[in-house]
Amino acid sequence: MSMKALPLRYFKEINNWDTVIFIYNAALKEIGTKIDILNDEFQHRHRYNPIEHVKSRLKKPESIVKKLKDHGYDTTIENMVRYVNDIAGIRITCSFTSDIYRIAEMLASQSDLKVISVKDYIQNPKESGYRSYHMIVTVPIFLSDSVIDTKVEIQIRTVAQDFWATLEHKINYKFEGNAPEYIKKELQECAEMVWHLDGRMLRLNEAISEIVESESEDV
Repeated sequence: MSMKALPLRYFKEINNWDTVIFIYNAALKEIGTKIDILNDEFQHRHRYNPIEHVKSRLKKPESIVKKLKDHGYDTTIENMVRYVNDIAGIRITCSFTSDIYRIAEMLASQSDLKVISVKDYIQNPKESGYRSYHMIVTVPIFLSDSVIDTKVEIQIRTVAQDFWATLEHKINYKFEGNAPEYIKKELQECAEMVWHLDGRMLRLNEAISEIVESESEDV
């Protein structure tokens, strides 16, 4: 007998915290495997790895509770699943900005992944200067008696953008989101420097590729 994928609302029937975390952890494994395979395929076909490294995490219980309270929701498992989109998160770092959209396109084309939302902070950075490409997707988790579509947030950014974002996170944590204005200004300036650096590195890489292709054609 075939099993039908269950929508997100079916999580409301699960009232055990450990079971919910198990399902989200399984979703991270599913997405992680897809990323590994896509990266291996790209290396096989193009002799190039677009992905530098991948990091996954499950949101801590206290962070989930805080997020629900900040938005005025009761701290129930149903609300957690419905309103908190980043319980399971994967961060992909790559060398060049062109890789960001290439990776996003490869993931979006997976037949069993459904893209729920996209936020392009690469072309439309936050006021702080933060740049990254965010996708919320659902992936089916096959259990022994059911299939549950589970949300995962995927962030894709360059190594330079990741370095900047890590520093911003540390500063926000240190000052609880109220950093001095001169530090905020310095961060914004650094974000612009990172953006220009990414652009120059991309153009340099493209120039190198053109030279290599030209030399191979002359052989």
